[in-house]
Amino acid sequence: MDFKRKLGWLKPPAAPIAVAETASAEPAPRREPTLTVRDATASELSPSRVEALVTLRAQMQAILSRESRASSPLPRPVRKEPDIVELPFVRHETPKGPVFRRLERLAPSYHVGRIPVDAALAARSEALALLALDPLLADADPTRALYLDTETTGLGGSGTIAFLVGLAWFDEGQLVIEQLILRRPSEEAALLAALTERIEAASSLVTFNGKAFDIPTLAGRYVMNRLREPPRRPHLDLLHVARRLHRTRVGSCTLRSVEGEVLGFVRDADIDGADVAPRYGHYLRTGDESVLRSVVEHNTWDVVSMAALVGLYGEPLGALHRDDLVGLARTYRRARAYEHAVAAADAAVTRGAGAEGLRVRGEIAKARGDRRRALEDFEALAGTLDDAAARFELVKLYEHFVKEPSRALELLAQGTGERPEAAERRRTRLEKKAEAVRAKQRG
Repeated sequence: MDFKRKLGWLKPPAAPIAVAETASAEPAPRREPTLTVRDATASELSPSRVEALVTLRAQMQAILSRESRASSPLPRPVRKEPDIVELPFVRHETPKGPVFRRLERLAPSYHVGRIPVDAALAARSEALALLALDPLLADADPTRALYLDTETTGLGGSGTIAFLVGLAWFDEGQLVIEQLILRRPSEEAALLAALTERIEAASSLVTFNGKAFDIPTLAGRYVMNRLREPPRRPHLDLLHVARRLHRTRVGSCTLRSVEGEVLGFVRDADIDGADVAPRYGHYLRTGDESVLRSVVEHNTWDVVSMAALVGLYGEPLGALHRDDLVGLARTYRRARAYEHAVAAADAAVTRGAGAEGLRVRGEIAKARGDRRRALEDFEALAGTLDDAAARFELVKLYEHFVKEPSRALELLAQGTGERPEAAERRRTRLEKKAEAVRAKQRG
């Protein structure tokens, strides 16, 4: 079938219907054209609908006008952010933008529990270096240390921001506390630049868990803001020291638990760490500064307590608990500072550290090659409690130092904690030596 025949099947289009059709044949009076639509009825629009369409056209024209103005080169007005007013922070203008600071000075007699904060001025750098197992700290002046703690929006990662940075240092015998707060995350570069100035002026950094959290978090923020990182300084992480000295007695060495068990200080109504980030999020959404007041106080206590701990650890022998002296002796031994280790172990035993004091003193004597002192301490320890590890040390001393294999066999029979095959080889060897001694005596 050709194309023309197909076209013949189509119905012809209906004649157009007049917009203003009347029943009269007389011509209608001339009117201004009205708005029409091409719909199925082709009827005249009602006045209310005409009015709605006119309004819609005006609204579309207004939108198009706004888009035209937005594409123009004229700058838009910038909304000015309000300053922090409820919290005691003062605005400082810097080349990189505003920085909001809070400063406070503490009297030299200020104490955290039983330890004055100015005791940190008398801390011996050599002692701190031994406890931290970091020789670099031996040359760092503790009086020029910078104490640092951060409050962040998360637990780490590239998106975590340090919105509050607490700092402290000594000036003319007083501990100066400085806190930097982010009014808005867009002002982070200015805060980081101000932090760099403080680090550059310091001899070392002091933190509590800063090696694992605070410093890596800040380093990531410098990268994200395309800023040069601050110079590296010797870093005393007090968490590592606390674990070495107090773990046996305190258990989990959080800063709060160390404050309570070691410094003798308990914070009143302190905020929980899990609530810090949500409070800052609430502040950003609402501008309500009151929710950050407890966060600022929490951060203040953190840096002040670190200064008190440095004062304690800088002269630890006379101020530590007897059980903590055991950890001190072991740390000195690990640093191969044997003279300090012996002094700490003697102090632990004298103050009543009991079996653990004897054990650590025997271990140190053995490491120094003082076998007689080691024999006395392990004998006293074995007589105090049923301890397989102490008997194991005595078996070795009686075999190789005292040359009494029979006594070594007696102790071996009581159990030394060795694997069965190792204990059997030792027994065979000791029996041969004991028989040789008896043969020599029979002579």
